[in-house]
Amino acid sequence: MAQDQKKACSKGWGIVFIDESGFMLQPVVRRSWAPKGKTPIHYSWDRHDRLSTIAAITLAPFRRRLGIYFQVHNHNISFKEVMAFLFAVRRHLRRKFILVMDRYSAHRKAVRLLQQAGADWLEVEWLPPYAPELNPVEMLWNHTKYGELANFIPEDVDELFQAINASIKDTRKDGHLVRSFFRYAGLEL
Repeated sequence: MAQDQKKACSKGWGIVFIDESGFMLQPVVRRSWAPKGKTPIHYSWDRHDRLSTIAAITLAPFRRRLGIYFQVHNHNISFKEVMAFLFAVRRHLRRKFILVMDRYSAHRKAVRLLQQAGADWLEVEWLPPYAPELNPVEMLWNHTKYGELANFIPEDVDELFQAINASIKDTRKDGHLVRSFFRYAGLEL
């Protein structure tokens, strides 16, 4: 990663990490507390609706500023959504960037199509297979799913959508937390 950081800094390119995750209406049950002798019970029914989310954590080349961009979809994310998301991130950054991501098939297909179209505004670096701990976006999912939304039982998909949006927007405002995602991944800023 240090090599890519030097390259990005010397050329004035940003670094963008992306990943996807799914959120279900079923609660992620974590440890909770209750008065002695009373077992905590979460009342929910068997619901299988879900939302898919794609997010990017960006690193500016010179000032080392961090940003979080995300989109929530009510269907599984395919290469079309990945491409649209990359174009949206590019509009925000307005510069070339090094894209770091895993080898998910939608990622490979989107990159192949972009390269065939002559997209000179990005360069791709692939994470090693089966190494999600190297992507700081994984810690965003961890914080959102198993931290802020743990034991959360939404009434419907709209409430889940609002909770995901609020959680990620709050995380975006906490620079120390986002920097900790990089430390956990073993990446220096």
